[in-house]
Amino acid sequence: MHIKSDAEGPSVLEDPVAHLWRGTVALRVVTFLFALGNVAVHATGYERQWLAWAVIGVMAGWTAFTTRAYSRESGRQPWVVLADLVVSCVLMSLSPLAMTDLQLLANVPLLTTIWACGPAVAAGALAGRYAGAASGGVIGLCTYLNRGAMSVDLVRDVVLLAGAGFVVGMASSTARRSAVRLAQALRTEAATAERERLARSIHDGVLQVLARVRKRGMELGGEAAELAELAGEQEVALRSLVAASPVESTVDGESDLNPALQILATQKVQVSTPATQVMLPAVVALELTAVVREMLSNVDKHAGPGAKAWVLLEDLGEQVVVSIRDDGPGIPEGRIDDAEAEGRMGIAKSIRGRVALLGGTLELQTGPGEGTEWEVRVFRVGGVR
Repeated sequence: MHIKSDAEGPSVLEDPVAHLWRGTVALRVVTFLFALGNVAVHATGYERQWLAWAVIGVMAGWTAFTTRAYSRESGRQPWVVLADLVVSCVLMSLSPLAMTDLQLLANVPLLTTIWACGPAVAAGALAGRYAGAASGGVIGLCTYLNRGAMSVDLVRDVVLLAGAGFVVGMASSTARRSAVRLAQALRTEAATAERERLARSIHDGVLQVLARVRKRGMELGGEAAELAELAGEQEVALRSLVAASPVESTVDGESDLNPALQILATQKVQVSTPATQVMLPAVVALELTAVVREMLSNVDKHAGPGAKAWVLLEDLGEQVVVSIRDDGPGIPEGRIDDAEAEGRMGIAKSIRGRVALLGGTLELQTGPGEGTEWEVRVFRVGGVR
């Protein structure tokens, strides 16, 4: 992930969990030094000293390799962590061959001792809490197989290994989510600043011209009045577009329905939305916006040239309700079924079909001279089916 920032801060954020990898490298080096000291202290009592020192030599080389790999973003690969786990378990398995039975019974530390915890921490930093806990569990199982007996100390070590991997994994997942949110916030900030700049430019130019055309056309009357009405509609639509907040998406793929509906406002369409965000899965917000567009298109086509429409968005917690009402002549009884029979599928497919896909409900209230009101109700639980 690459995030640009100002001159006072870091220019690029290479990896949101880089600090965890630096800690993993430090842990690898420190635990190797501990293992080296452990072998030096107990070497005279080993059955095969040469094997113990050979294991230490391999550990030194592998520590150098993993230190180099984990210090670079390109080296933090699943195969490296998996190989680290395998090498650690293999080297640990050589302990019974180098140590005496008396040393094993006396709970003398294995050759690898706490050096073997490295893969659990690395797995957590790479793939999250479950991978870290699983790696810790594998190392704990290998420890048990080499000890050959269960003890309180062994159970404690297994719990600590799995817990360390789990905690580091939680930290890595949190850091990655925070980095994504930071990148999103920076993009939103940049988009908002650009929108404000454009809004000032449009207000000083295009909107003033449209307002002038509308005013002058209404004064002249006739065909100029028709042009004035069109200019007024475009002025309202442009003001709504400039005033609407940019559509945002979250890490979980949700977006705010408010701005998507706010830009539908015109001189004949009034849109009312909550002051707070109405977050929905992006696909649900997109389909709901398409439904409202289709309904407003029907108002424009069938409700008459002077008809007005009102769009109301309500967030009821577990469900979201969108109401679209107009003051047109209403829909005659049976007209929707007749239109569907004639092959005109606007309501059947574009409206009913979309709402059914979202798992929502659609209600219609209309009558001669009473206008038309649609109510779309979509539940947050369930989503697109």
